[in-house]
Amino acid sequence: AIDSPAAAGAGTLCKSISKHYNLLYLDTGKIYRFLAFIKLREREKYNKRFIKKKIQNLKLKDLQNKKLLYNEIGTEASLIAKDKTIRKLVHSFQLNFAYNPPKKYSGSCLDGRDITYNIVPDADFKFFITANVKTRALRRYKELKSLNKQISYNEVLKSIKKRDKNDFNRKIAPLKKTRDSVLLNTSKLTKRACFLKIKKIID
Repeated sequence: AIDSPAAAGAGTLCKSISKHYNLLYLDTGKIYRFLAFIKLREREKYNKRFIKKKIQNLKLKDLQNKKLLYNEIGTEASLIAKDKTIRKLVHSFQLNFAYNPPKKYSGSCLDGRDITYNIVPDADFKFFITANVKTRALRRYKELKSLNKQISYNEVLKSIKKRDKNDFNRKIAPLKKTRDSVLLNTSKLTKRACFLKIKKIID
């Protein structure tokens, strides 16, 4: 179970951990981004029944759409994540994913904002991944530029600060570090160094 603020490097880390230990990986934040993408694209259809159907039919490949990384999607996603009813629907999807991975996997790995204390509080390993806000903004900026997105670094920085404010201060399932989570600051670490630190703990 891994919690982290936006662009702290948790996703990259989770992918390498999951590959190494044969775990089924879910970036839970992408579910809210997926719903935000649908809302912005099909606003007239967007209601609770429509959302319920979308979550019931959700496949992992739906969460791999590169457009889900866009800034406007992230901002909309953090607003959607405040909705109690939507969180309930997403929660049941996450639980099923966490506790019932297909037989070919040796377990599951989830990252998000409330995983360590709300989704899988009994996880074997809990981590809180963070990095300073300027480093995170630079990472997201580079990621967006690689997708040919026209955006400035300052816009990304502003957006990340806004996300942080929403994530840390929302009433329902805010982002927080639990006492039993291992803290890892990735600001000055390479991807490989982050992976090795976590691998050492798990081993």
